[in-house]
Amino acid sequence: MTDTANNNLNSDNATDNTQTANGHIQDKLVKDSIVHNQDISAKAQVRQSPVIDNTEFTQVEDLPTGTPQGQQTTMPSDSANSNTSTPKQTAFNQRDDINNPHTPDTDGTEETHFGYKTVNKSEKQARVADVFTSVAKKYDIMNDLMSFGIHRLWKRYAISLSGVRAGQHVLDIAGGTGDLAKVLSREVGKNGHVVLSDINAAMLEVGRERLINAGCNNVDFVLANAETLAPFEDNSFDLLTISFGLRNVTDKDAALRAMYRVLKPGGRLLILEFSKPIFEPLSKAYDLYSFTALPLMGKIVANDSESYQYLAESIRMHPDQQSLKQMMEQAGFENCDYNNLTFGIVAVHRGFKA
Repeated sequence: MTDTANNNLNSDNATDNTQTANGHIQDKLVKDSIVHNQDISAKAQVRQSPVIDNTEFTQVEDLPTGTPQGQQTTMPSDSANSNTSTPKQTAFNQRDDINNPHTPDTDGTEETHFGYKTVNKSEKQARVADVFTSVAKKYDIMNDLMSFGIHRLWKRYAISLSGVRAGQHVLDIAGGTGDLAKVLSREVGKNGHVVLSDINAAMLEVGRERLINAGCNNVDFVLANAETLAPFEDNSFDLLTISFGLRNVTDKDAALRAMYRVLKPGGRLLILEFSKPIFEPLSKAYDLYSFTALPLMGKIVANDSESYQYLAESIRMHPDQQSLKQMMEQAGFENCDYNNLTFGIVAVHRGFKA
């Protein structure tokens, strides 16, 4: 009996010692995690553009400087032998991307659509900026409500078509709150890089906070205009994605040409966007829902019915599946195709750079 009691006592002591050791290990892991997250936040804060007044549009001087991760840094052979540190010159001024390429001087009084309204081309970018600045904080909640959560399945399917692999460099254009970038960050791994870009500082800030909290430390956040992608050099990325952003671009053809420019040969472009329902009865029901329920939900949830009225209208003004495919081909992409989702309410387009 005494031996048994001693054995039990020794067992209890061993258990206590193990639990104490585990407790110390857990405490250390927690402390290490806190320090790690603080380090990530500090680094991200350095990269972060200054927060701007929502009543003003992003200024050129607010752009981050330096070479963003995910960008090719290989120089041509002649610069490799140079003793100077002068950076490679690109076709675009590296700080002109947020500048509106459409001004009265460049476009005169040429008009385009802003939803169902007709506006001067020089006005559209600022109007779109106002919309997304207004909805940024409620954007993810509204996406879930408007699509009944189906947008998550659409994005998951798009990722499955992306062909993304570990170690790749990926640019998520107009990525806003970072839904795709979060998944892409995991897929490319520690040896890969993702750049989350958006023209709107308010949306980009939501994405930055969200991804840092998720521990995505291989992602950079860059203010960039999809029409020029000026911060990025030619042949920089293995994969480009743009999810529900192309329809808001003033000149979609210019944006597609910019995407072709920064994509590496053999790289892939993936566009997830609202499109044209292929089933006529569904199309009519979809219109009724879009122009009644969406503005109402926007008013109740985001206190902004006008922005969601615009978003519904912008969907109707976006090119249909075949038209967008032809635009991609005209920009230089090859082997272009598309997949309809939810009877064509959404489509995923793919194209490759030869």
